[in-house]
Amino acid sequence: MGVIGVQLVVTMVMASVIQKIIPHYSLARWLLCSGSLRWYQHPTEEELRILAGKQRGKSKKDRKYNGHIENKPLTIPKDIDLHLETKSVTERDTIALHYFPEYQWLVDFTVAATVVYVVTEAYYSIVKPSQEMNISVVWCLLVLAFAVKVLFSLTTHYFKVEDGGERSVCVTFGFFFFVKAMAILIVTENYLEFGLETGFSNFSESAMRFLEKQGLESQGPVSKLTFKLFLAVLCSLIGAFLTFPGLRLAQMHLDALNLATEKITQTLLHINFLAPLFMVLLWVKPITKDYIMNPPLGKESVPLMSEDTFDTVRLWIIILLCALRLAMMRHHLQAYLNLAQKSVDQMKKEAGRISMVDLQKMVARVFYYLCVIALQYVAPLVMLLHTTLLLKTLGNYSWGIYPELNSDTPVENSLLPSSVNSESPPADGKMKVTVVQITMALGSLKNIFTPLLFRGLLSFLTWWIAACLFSTSLFGLFYHQYLTVA
Repeated sequence: MGVIGVQLVVTMVMASVIQKIIPHYSLARWLLCSGSLRWYQHPTEEELRILAGKQRGKSKKDRKYNGHIENKPLTIPKDIDLHLETKSVTERDTIALHYFPEYQWLVDFTVAATVVYVVTEAYYSIVKPSQEMNISVVWCLLVLAFAVKVLFSLTTHYFKVEDGGERSVCVTFGFFFFVKAMAILIVTENYLEFGLETGFSNFSESAMRFLEKQGLESQGPVSKLTFKLFLAVLCSLIGAFLTFPGLRLAQMHLDALNLATEKITQTLLHINFLAPLFMVLLWVKPITKDYIMNPPLGKESVPLMSEDTFDTVRLWIIILLCALRLAMMRHHLQAYLNLAQKSVDQMKKEAGRISMVDLQKMVARVFYYLCVIALQYVAPLVMLLHTTLLLKTLGNYSWGIYPELNSDTPVENSLLPSSVNSESPPADGKMKVTVVQITMALGSLKNIFTPLLFRGLLSFLTWWIAACLFSTSLFGLFYHQYLTVA
């Protein structure tokens, strides 16, 4: 099973690009600093004094008259006529942003991994190697690991806040998604066609045959109940990580709709918000089988496409919806940045006074957490995209929509290298014996972890990420629309 070759060259070239070129030509930095995003600058102390009609007193009596005592900060009326100045986001401004290195690394590494995936797919479609490991799978797994790590870091940040209720929200949604996952996993495949049951049965049978060849008696590596319980725990963690990204997306969606003036932009914003729902419906069997693949025309059902073609169309739909979400990213980030002016306008409606420091923090906090919001927007998108790419590769799907372009290789044996079934080389040395043993072991593992298992598992995970994102976004939409006091 060779790894050295074209794939290794592509990996080494991309590693050099990440190290040498991407720091100077960064997509992450361009998304923020291209000039389309404008942030609100906090007013200086002198500007606030002028607006409040106060001057810095020289004596203690003057400072007390102006609302400032030795141990008390200077305060101003909340209904002050304050208008914030805007400025385009520049590269120098991003230095002070929280989580900017994590945001830049996640986006740029995702771009690099996607390029490696595209090149590898082209290589496999042209050369069709049978004894090489697809190295793009490793890149996709690394992207998913980085995305989960970033979401975990953001979630732990909410747990450190003692006064707010963010910790309770995360725990509540975590238990809610655990119960929801358990309910989904007991639903028969007549309604949700993940293929988990078929994949797990194939995995158990292959593992039992492997253990029998090794002279071991076993009823399977793991029971179905344990397998589903492990999946439910994993799903609850994913749901907890996606809680605040979904809630934040709902607020940005409402604000972006208020900012949008063109009908096409508003339509795209609605499609972008409903994109996870469209992804969820792609695995609902009554919809896909009865209305898409076999639409009823009169008294008869006309087959519109085959099952393989629909699987390919489903992959393309998810990728196009992910591209739409990336295209609408700036509209959502600008809607978030406008929260600074929105907070000031809300403050003007209140009575009382506010300290200058609190006012400056209220305005500056919005911009300093821009990359946190960008990560909450990008990380679920990255997870959806690369889970779909893994589903295509490990599930042995095809990018060709027409049946004649699809792969004719059987699903069960598509990942089995031909070198495993060939005769072993003469064992004239310990090195050759070791190579043969490793090759046969990897071949046996590929017989156990078949595309049927990956199809069921990755289909379910892709569906679950979309379902969690839509559930939290829908709850956030209801909360910000009806429960938040205007």
